[in-house]
Amino acid sequence: MNYQRLDPDKKDILIVDDLADNLRVLSSLLTREGYKVRKALNWQMALIACQTVLPDLILLDIMMPEIDGYEVCKRFKSWDLTADIPVIFISALDDVFDKVKAFKIGGVDYITKPFEVQEVLARVQNQLALRAAQQEILNLNIELEQRVKQRTGELEKTLQKLQSEIISRQQLQKKLLDIALHDSLTGLPNRALFIRRLEKALNHAKQEYNYQFAVLFLDCDRFKVINDSLGHLVGDELLIAIAHRLQTCLISGQTLARLGGDEFAILLENITNINLAIQVAERILQQLTLTFKLTRYEVFMNASIGISWGNKDYDRPEYLLRDADTAMYRAKALGRARYHVFDPAMYQEALQLLDLENDLRRAVERQEFLVYYQPIISLSTGRISGFEALLRWQHPSRGLVSPTEFISVAEETGLINTINIWVLQSACHQLRVLQRHSLISQSLTISVNLSARLFLQPNLVAQIDQIINETKINAANLELEITESVIMENINTVSSILQQLRQRQIKLVMDDFGTGYSSLSYLHNFPLNALKIDKSFVKRMQENQNNMGLVPAMISIADSMGMATIAEGVETQEQLVQLRSLNCNFAQGYLFSQPLEPKLALEMLTTTPQW
Repeated sequence: MNYQRLDPDKKDILIVDDLADNLRVLSSLLTREGYKVRKALNWQMALIACQTVLPDLILLDIMMPEIDGYEVCKRFKSWDLTADIPVIFISALDDVFDKVKAFKIGGVDYITKPFEVQEVLARVQNQLALRAAQQEILNLNIELEQRVKQRTGELEKTLQKLQSEIISRQQLQKKLLDIALHDSLTGLPNRALFIRRLEKALNHAKQEYNYQFAVLFLDCDRFKVINDSLGHLVGDELLIAIAHRLQTCLISGQTLARLGGDEFAILLENITNINLAIQVAERILQQLTLTFKLTRYEVFMNASIGISWGNKDYDRPEYLLRDADTAMYRAKALGRARYHVFDPAMYQEALQLLDLENDLRRAVERQEFLVYYQPIISLSTGRISGFEALLRWQHPSRGLVSPTEFISVAEETGLINTINIWVLQSACHQLRVLQRHSLISQSLTISVNLSARLFLQPNLVAQIDQIINETKINAANLELEITESVIMENINTVSSILQQLRQRQIKLVMDDFGTGYSSLSYLHNFPLNALKIDKSFVKRMQENQNNMGLVPAMISIADSMGMATIAEGVETQEQLVQLRSLNCNFAQGYLFSQPLEPKLALEMLTTTPQW
């Protein structure tokens, strides 16, 4: 088969993505810039496209059907005709993206979704320029060889010209090598050069017993906020300033590299102990507390730092960088603006977390989730007034898994949206089933917790409307529970959504009241029907009989604002008596019942006496 090449002045770009919207956005963007763009929805289409016309650049999505982007990249790199074509990975911000793996199998760069126009164009232009330079060198070599053969009779003249062209080629090679091994924005070594030096240090440690080193992985906290609010030019200026600030914390012989985005790495060679690496991390954190005075703005920036101690037992330098990255994420999880030293147990935890995420994705596909129902008791009547819908995961090998073990992973991966809507739909369907029973009150309510991520969806209210219409429940019987963090993270958007829900007679409950911001100002500004008192306050109430803590104040606050109160985590008869004496409206907890399967919930409704 003859493989064609398009007009060399109009670069050909192949986009491989299973989402048509992504293809359309990228295609439109690059076409406007004068590129010839072709699209493929899967590996088979991409292969056919390359067999027809070899592209100059491939943009490849990580999350692909049947085989993922990593495997597609491997196949391109194993085929001689496409082995040299640069591949830029495309990854969503909330996707798990193994950068080390991506670069190891041949990726040259990555772009994150949602797309930033200038970032996409800059990364595409850089890779095309690099490829053009490589092709220019190849052409020069071919031309040199032809000239030597043709001009053997003019040895003197040919030799002079050859020497001149060799010098030119060497200069071009040096320039190309400099481009390939250094970050174009900051001038620092890039990931490729850092890995080379890290590999050299690792080999040194294997050969010399007393040689020790450490790796620091640094990620700027809240950089995206500044980049998004002040623009990419300011963001680039800040990155340059951060690079300069970091360099002042190091001494000669210590390598500082920019790995990409707002990630930096530091190699500390020939040090005696881990405390020296910790001192560098502390010095960096101290320096980053100082304001950055940019051209038009003054901004503050901090960072999270992971430290991995150089160990001759490491097989590859990438593993050292991976462990420093893992430690950095632990530093972020502990509150940011701090450092954390890698412990081997953290790697096992990371593997377990990855296994949990993979299982969770399969659980969504296989519908392994269950909804249990915990009764809510009216303290004025002593009878069940409603149920709270609680999610459980029926894992095929681990059995019933509590949401405390997987909700955070679902939040990070974005799976929580699908799961949360499914729970809402299941709970509304169960409410309809219960209300069909002749002995059950039509005022029975069902409470469902809403994740903060759901409020980022523009169609949340429409989804809730659809569920209510499909299940044919009375909206007034639906209670939606939200936490304080949901409100405080995006006040304007959440306020509008809550007002729309209230207009539909849906009841709104503030969950875990007192454990978050605890600002009374938002209580006046949002249409809340009830406050749910966290179980930690209920427990303290019994521990100190003479001082019941904040519970009386919470009930008083809710009452003054016309809101009901719901105490959760009620486990003893004494707690129930105290709550009744304080005029708390509702309660739930193991004193009444643990969360129940739907059939047992129905049985409890029809047989349980008053409390």
